[in-house]
Amino acid sequence: MPVKKAAFKHLRQTHKKTAINSRVKNSVRTAIKMAKKKITENPTRDEAWVLVHQAIKRLDKAAQKKVITKNEAARKKSKLMKKMNALAAK
Repeated sequence: MPVKKAAFKHLRQTHKKTAINSRVKNSVRTAIKMAKKKITENPTRDEAWVLVHQAIKRLDKAAQKKVITKNEAARKKSKLMKKMNALAAK
């Protein structure tokens, strides 16, 4: 346990930031899973696009808040769009 007052404050801040970051990461993961599931179910392109768009939006927000890196967000968006375009090609 920290001894100094400033160290206690830093510990509190770390706990808050960790909780917020984990919530954001979980929402991103959930959005990506739902989008991938919708794509593999072979629906119409419009239905899948709604979920893909939401996932992309959450990835961008997470990168903007520096919860994940910009490159990680770009990589995940690229993978999603690759699957989406494969669905469109069918």
